[in-house]
Amino acid sequence: MTPPLFPRLKVCCISSVEEMRLAVRLGADAVGLVGAMPSGPGVIPDERIADIARAVPPPVMSVLLTSAQSADTIARQADAAGVSAVQIVDRVGPAVYARLRTDLPGRSLWQVVHVTGPEAIAEAERVARHVDAVLLDSGDPTLDTKALGGTGRVHDWRVSRTIRELLDIPVVLAGGLTPGNVADAVRAVGPFGLDVCSGLRTGGALDADKLAAFASAAGVQRLA
Repeated sequence: MTPPLFPRLKVCCISSVEEMRLAVRLGADAVGLVGAMPSGPGVIPDERIADIARAVPPPVMSVLLTSAQSADTIARQADAAGVSAVQIVDRVGPAVYARLRTDLPGRSLWQVVHVTGPEAIAEAERVARHVDAVLLDSGDPTLDTKALGGTGRVHDWRVSRTIRELLDIPVVLAGGLTPGNVADAVRAVGPFGLDVCSGLRTGGALDADKLAAFASAAGVQRLA
């Protein structure tokens, strides 16, 4: 896919309505709401996810991050949360995507591919035919305790660029992005979008100064 004129921005690990509004004001096109995970930051209760999702103003997307691998569970979580998109952070099979297309009409499906090496290229090509976007992160689902995001680690952007060039759907780049390296990431990969969590936080809270610096360095278009 051809690089966009400017990347979209998804601010992840949103923990409150106030954080969501700050993210939107400073340029977020999407906000990530983290459900139960085996590890990593940003997990909030299902009830709070639903409360935040209800407050997200259109056209900003509310994105549920789920580690579930069952179509029934994912669909139930998405319906309860009332989100506009679902980000599947672990591996699932083609039958799960097919079922979700039936059970979640009108919802955008994102699949995370963890870039642990060149093998991620083939994995991204496999899943791309089933989803609306592929998100490239730096976790490792093969660990005893799966790392499915929020690692704060940068992966090999050369692999990410190859994936972006091969796929015909949006590629979102995550993994260790900060105000200091995001401009390099945009130049190196040319992603449709950027996803960031820990790189924008101070003492666990979303930091307005870091977010503003990140958006400026990335060339994100701000709403205010």
